[in-house]
This record gives sequence, C-alpha cells and structure tokens, in this order.
Amino acid sequence: FILMKVTKIGVMGAKGSFSEEAGRTYVKKYAKLKKFEILYLITAENVLSEIEKGAINIGIFPIENSNGGIVLEAVHAMAKYNFHIKKMFEIDVHHNLLVKKGVTADKVKTITSHDQAIKQCRMYLKRMWPKVNIKIYMDTAKAAEDLAKGKLPASTGVIASRMAAEVYKLDILEESIKDLKFNYTSFIAAERMK
Repeated sequence: FILMKVTKIGVMGAKGSFSEEAGRTYVKKYAKLKKFEILYLITAENVLSEIEKGAINIGIFPIENSNGGIVLEAVHAMAKYNFHIKKMFEIDVHHNLLVKKGVTADKVKTITSHDQAIKQCRMYLKRMWPKVNIKIYMDTAKAAEDLAKGKLPASTGVIASRMAAEVYKLDILEESIKDLKFNYTSFIAAERMK
C-alpha cells in the first residue's frame, strides 16, 4: 500500500475560472496526475508567492492571449518571485455574458470582468453594449461568484466561462462573445526553484 501524495495546484482565479480550466488541462494532458487538489488563489501574485513558499506544487496562470495580448498582472508578479517554468501550453478560451437568473438584456447597466476578458471582447462590447458601463474586476470567475452572492448589483453582466455559469447558477445571456473566432490563452505551469 503506497500513500499517494496529493499535488497542490494553485490557479490564478476563483472556482470556474479559465485558469482552473487550464489547471485541469495541465493535469490531464501533461502531468497525468491521479491525485490533485486545486486551490483558488485569485491573483498571479498569490500563485507565485505560494510557489516560492512551497505551499503549492504547481502554479497555473495566464501569460498571453492571442487577442488581448500580454497579461500585465502576471508579468508584474513574475518580476517579484523566483520560480521555474515547468510547462507552457495554451487553451481555447470561450467568453460568455452571464447574468443573474431571469435578468434580461434591457436590465443590464454594467458589464464587468478581468481586464483581459474585456480586451478580448472589446469590439463585441462596443457593438452590442455601447451605453453600458464597463468595469474591470480582479477575476472573471470572482465577478461571477460576487454577482451570484449579491455583492454586485443584479443589473450587472459578467464575462466569464460556461463553467462559472454552472458553478454559480447564472444564466448565459450570450455565448461565445469573444471578438475573434480563435481566442487562445497561453498559460504557465510554474514550480518552485530547485
């Protein structure tokens, strides 16, 4: 009987984030881990600080999107911490506009999400929501969670993943709202320096 060690994977984002999706892709496709635990660390800074402390085995965070460009938050965090890049890989990102159950398009006054998600949907937002207030949020999935918990007004729409809609029981007002058909985000799987 061998006791299997649980690999701790820290992701930039809340439950239902694209980083969680990337973390699960990494586990399945590259690391082929059987026992792992995902920790939702919200920011790139938290992910890299936990790696440096040795509190997690692997950190997953986005570095660049084919449409939105460099993820500045990740670059700033990378400059502060020592870590080793174990793997770089990409996933196809599909943004959706999420709202509280029963909220219709005419009720949406504000749309919020991570800066990158907003960049990847900017033409859609200009075209479809010219009069709506656009606000930056720390994380796509955290915005969905806060909308579900009533921390954001019910008149708020959130750009996030389909998984976030399921996790937080939100309606998808519109699917696949990204500007470009192909919207890939490159992620880093980082580990502690040996």
